[in-house]
Amino acid sequence: MPPRERILEAAKELFYTRGIRCVSVDEIAATAQTNKMTLYRHFESKDQLVAEYLKSLNAYAIVRDEEARRAHPGDGYAQLRTLIARIGKDLCAASLRGCPMANAAVEFPEKDHPARKVIEDSKQQQCERFVRLCREADFVEPEQLAEELFLLFEGACVNVQSQGRCGPGSRFTEMANALIDARPRNTAKKN
Repeated sequence: MPPRERILEAAKELFYTRGIRCVSVDEIAATAQTNKMTLYRHFESKDQLVAEYLKSLNAYAIVRDEEARRAHPGDGYAQLRTLIARIGKDLCAASLRGCPMANAAVEFPEKDHPARKVIEDSKQQQCERFVRLCREADFVEPEQLAEELFLLFEGACVNVQSQGRCGPGSRFTEMANALIDARPRNTAKKN
């Protein structure tokens, strides 16, 4: 694996398990089996590395969401259900320590930090993907349902962080499906 990828993988592991501010550049370089000079050749600063780490997490979310779409081409309702199930499964993973974006947001409250822009963009994109799926599933009020699902997702991530896999966050799929089931859909055929 090339040095840049090793550094990013080391940062992902260390930042997520220990927290971003607790991890030094020296530790990242050592875990990546390289040195600080090589790290700084690929990442101008630790802040830039943090932003790249967060971008890679957003890329994972996009891939996860696109996999749900590809599983049911042309069926927004099935795509939404598939995504909900996948998110629920991710939330119950033994290694989960909450949402890494939310964790990073807590560590970087400064609005001008490079990580904040990535976090805010990522969260906005996630909500927009929910909106798109809810529209394609023909819900009467797709934006409202999407916001409720997004908020439930955010809350479940935080709950899993504080209470683990036994707390109410572990019931995300069940709760999200109840929200979906309670919403009316347009039944008229599209012309």
